[in-house]
This record gives sequence, structure tokens and C-alpha cells, in this order.
Amino acid sequence: MDYDKAMNMENVEFKDMPPQAFLLGLLSAFDNRYQAAADAFFKEITWKQFFTIICINLCKEAPTINDLSDVMGSSHQNVKQILLRLEKKGFVATVADDKDKRKQRIVVTDAARTFLNENDNNGEQSQYIIGRIFDGISEKDLKTTIQTIIKMERNLSKI
Repeated sequence: MDYDKAMNMENVEFKDMPPQAFLLGLLSAFDNRYQAAADAFFKEITWKQFFTIICINLCKEAPTINDLSDVMGSSHQNVKQILLRLEKKGFVATVADDKDKRKQRIVVTDAARTFLNENDNNGEQSQYIIGRIFDGISEKDLKTTIQTIIKMERNLSKI
């Protein structure tokens, strides 16, 4: 594969780069570009803060910081910093667990729900952006990519 043409980077040389190394670099570069674009999308919060709210909402019950760290694939310290910023904005709150008062659980507030409804038109803008990102990519290619990344994730957890 001609990586230079695939990336449209004529000024970068990928000579003899193994496809595995190229893919890891590509994923990292995509993550950076996506984060920058997503940060510009919402003025009040960052992409990581938005992603944190999404992950909280994905949990069956209000997560602890450790639960949320696992879901997000991030360190406890990083998640705690994001939550502190969201808490200052009134978007999340910490509540004691009903069964074990030593555990603190994270909940999304009405302010966050209002913000998301007002700024994303109930998902319409997100769906538009997602549609643009995945334009021209077949469902078969998407499923293959998902399967590949899941396998990579499993392998990473063994390291």
C-alpha cells in the first residue's frame, strides 16, 4: 500500500513501515484531529467532557470513578480531573451509593441534559457529523474495523 497517497502526505515518508505501526499512528492522528474538531463543536465543554457524559449515560447504574475509568479507557486521575471540571459547570454531581455509603457515584444533572438537548438538537447534529465522517464507508468495512479494534483492545489488555 502506498501510505503517502493514502494519507495525502507527500512530505512524509512511510518507507517500509509495517502496516501495524502505520495503523497505530493513523489511529492516534485521527484521535487528535477528531478531538480538535469536536472541541470546536461545543463551545462550553470539551470533547473529553462530552465523551464522559456519554459514558456515564451508557452505564446501567450511576458509575463510580473506577467504573467510569474502565468504560472510558482512561486513568482514575484523568477521569477525576474531567469530572471536577464538569462538576464546576454543574453538569455532574457526586452522590453516595445507596448500599455502601463509602462509594461515591457520578450522576448527570438536569443542567447537562438541558445543555445536550439545546446544543445537539436531540442528536441531529451528532448524527450529521457521524454521517460525514463515515461517508462512503460500507457496513462491511465498518464491521471489520470494529472487529479489528476489539481484538487490538483485548490484546492490549494482556500487556
